[in-house]
Amino acid sequence: MAQVLEFKLPDLGEGLTEAEIVRWLVEVGEVVAVDQPVVEVETAKAMVEVPCPYGGVVTARFGEEGAELPVGAPLLTVAVGEGAAGPERDSGADGTAEQTGAGEPAARDGGAAETRSEGSGNVLVGYGTSEAPARRRRVRPVRPGPAAAVGGGPANGRAVRAAEPEGPVPVISPLVRRLARQNDLDLRELTGSGPDGLILRADVEYALRAATARGGRTAAQDGVAARMPDAAAPVSSAPRPGGIRTPLKGVRGAVADKLSRSRREIPDATCWVDADATELMRARTAMNAAGGPKISLVALLARICAAALARFPELNSTVDTEAREVVQLDHVHLGFAAQTDRGLVVPVVRDAHARDAEGLTAEFARLTEAARAGRLTPGELTGGTFTLNNYGVFGVDGSTPIINHPEAAMLGVGRIVPKPWVHEGELAVRQVVQLSLTFDHRVCDGGTAGGFLRYVADCVEQPAVLLRTL
Repeated sequence: MAQVLEFKLPDLGEGLTEAEIVRWLVEVGEVVAVDQPVVEVETAKAMVEVPCPYGGVVTARFGEEGAELPVGAPLLTVAVGEGAAGPERDSGADGTAEQTGAGEPAARDGGAAETRSEGSGNVLVGYGTSEAPARRRRVRPVRPGPAAAVGGGPANGRAVRAAEPEGPVPVISPLVRRLARQNDLDLRELTGSGPDGLILRADVEYALRAATARGGRTAAQDGVAARMPDAAAPVSSAPRPGGIRTPLKGVRGAVADKLSRSRREIPDATCWVDADATELMRARTAMNAAGGPKISLVALLARICAAALARFPELNSTVDTEAREVVQLDHVHLGFAAQTDRGLVVPVVRDAHARDAEGLTAEFARLTEAARAGRLTPGELTGGTFTLNNYGVFGVDGSTPIINHPEAAMLGVGRIVPKPWVHEGELAVRQVVQLSLTFDHRVCDGGTAGGFLRYVADCVEQPAVLLRTL
């Protein structure tokens, strides 16, 4: 006889307490295998596909795309064992099951459905075995079609859209979906400018500006109003005074919280120096001409950082504010700033001090690809001890960045451009880069920071200096 088991949102680690549903990967009535991903969620750290520890038929899903759930909340129920069969889908349903007063899926045969929460024990930590708490019956309202709307219109006078086809519209992040929903914008009317028609935030903002120019009405509202001459005028969906509002949540919210904490707690200072990177560029060209995997410039800079931190370990530290101690760390876990469509993230290269240039190049490439695809795990976004920030990719020379809390320093690298430079007593055109070091003044004084930055500059100007530490 089939049993109905409840799968709850697991503990995703790193102190995360909630996640937002981005996309369901299964439908009600679909057969799933053990450890098959069933939902894609976004946490404050990354996008994560959550696997289900049961194999059977999905009988219910809890939460719509865009909904935020706490850890431990039910995600779905699965009928397992002999006799398991998918429920028949009603024509207007979206896959969210109707619930009984006890929080169990309504049994089709009228009998009580047994709900347990037992994990397979080999997928994610935190499935738990506690019984699900009681929940009130939840019934989804049915959106009226055009015929019903024309008959008299809703009581509050707001125009009602016709029923839309099922299935989510591909968007770059749940914040984009929420922005559209808050402004009553139909995503199905937009043509995404991202890969494969992916709708970006810029697409939604452009549509909202166009709607404001028309008097605060979206195309969907205009179309419905034209079909409803007797209905009251729709309520304006223009943004509230102050412009477009975007919630600070998910990755963007986590970045905001961390940067704000850094500014509050860390007394930072910045020093900088210009360096002649001509020889470093030539050395990289020679390495890549010798055959084998290509070496990236950021990998060489990372190798220089690791060598500099070995000489100035004070900068590979963190401050324990409660104990009032500076904790000097044994390993260099190198973070690097990566700009993605979902915002700024800082993936971490573990044990960067123990990797050669080829290994660093491969790891940087892997983490960058995962960042752009939104597939970094929480563990790949935390635990850094020092950050390398290559803001030269934005075409700028210098910056005074905010330290990535709870680290103690960040090396900034500007663009490498040809400039007039005195070389061997003569004026010449050389490849020049500006280097900056932002550091926590609690862990060291300016002499240590200046010594670190000068050593980095020496390695950039004369890469052979690195041979002393290899």
